[in-house]
Amino acid sequence: MTLTQDWLERLVAHPTVSSDTNLPLIGEIETALANAGAVCERFYDATERKAALLARLGPDAPGGLMLSGHVDVVPVAGQDWTVPPFSLTRKNGKLYGRGTTDMKGFVASALALVEAIDVESLAAPLWLAISYDEEIGCVGVRQMLEEIAARDILPDLIIVGEPTSMQLGLGHKGKIAFHVKATGVPRHSAEAPLALNALHIATDFITGLRKLQAEIEARGSREAGYSVPYATVHVGKLMGGTAVNLVPDHAELLMECRMMAADDPLALAEQVRKACATAVALHKERFKEASIDIEITGNYPGHSIDGDHPVVQAFAACLPKAAKECRLSFGTEAGLFAQALEVPVVICGPGSMEQGHCPDEFIEETQLAICDTMLAAAVIRFCTSRGPLGSHVPKQMYGKM
Repeated sequence: MTLTQDWLERLVAHPTVSSDTNLPLIGEIETALANAGAVCERFYDATERKAALLARLGPDAPGGLMLSGHVDVVPVAGQDWTVPPFSLTRKNGKLYGRGTTDMKGFVASALALVEAIDVESLAAPLWLAISYDEEIGCVGVRQMLEEIAARDILPDLIIVGEPTSMQLGLGHKGKIAFHVKATGVPRHSAEAPLALNALHIATDFITGLRKLQAEIEARGSREAGYSVPYATVHVGKLMGGTAVNLVPDHAELLMECRMMAADDPLALAEQVRKACATAVALHKERFKEASIDIEITGNYPGHSIDGDHPVVQAFAACLPKAAKECRLSFGTEAGLFAQALEVPVVICGPGSMEQGHCPDEFIEETQLAICDTMLAAAVIRFCTSRGPLGSHVPKQMYGKM
């Protein structure tokens, strides 16, 4: 077993779903980092049951490299697992367990690298930024980011290690999440035409959203490299009504917009509000009670960086020659880092999101090995000109550099 695989086994053993504490895992990581010579600081949430962790190896100086990862995972409840989700299972070159791909595999590789580094050889700092509650809207990184920005910590490059199959991720979409409440007028269903069905208001609103989606597809901004190269408007849940013989006076829906980095999120939110106003106007003349209230429940920015940026090119040299550029439809913390610090940010990590969030989530051992090699090369490129790896590091960590 490699050092990275050993770390992955330790990380998976902590069931760090967002509803639970992550402090035992953060404590284990912090102890290991401190023993390796890192200066560590925690950033707690309001309950003090969860914390983000910022660690620095090497000098307190400008530049260097920052590795970013989250250690929270999605729940396993209701999923049909054939292996224990919180225990690492090895089978046919694959490592199974919740979070192996998203994204404890990258964190394990980073921790293994830290334990292998000769700290004295670092001419520039190596930072680790480990967050919580990424899975519920990139929540847990924000306080830590505020402190990083306030202290003018400006690395030459930030690598967000979300799963890209070790391809060079140059961007991802942003997101706005909405909670929508429609109000109508109740009545017995025998006289339904005399009432205002809140579900009907909600579906009128959904019809307006479908028109908005068509307009975006026809005339909205586009960015090549995405499976859907324009913004999307999506309703994921519609709720309302208590009995078939009662016209419901309340309905709720949960929806989101995912937009390109170049899109104005406030303008897109305004278009959603206009669709709301149009749906209400259809009924307002007959029913003054008709209304729709919209609450934004979460958001994070998109991200885009030019593959020709010199720092990106320097990082690309650390990747296997077969690595391609890609852009991610799912969200990451990269946009928040780029927005807060205004430094180059790329997304690159082991595994594929096709396995993330699924039962029997797994990562291939070969992906971890490629990540080990990439991180070792990146530290040499961005943190030292002398080579930071001690003689006890397995050759496979740097044999292809």
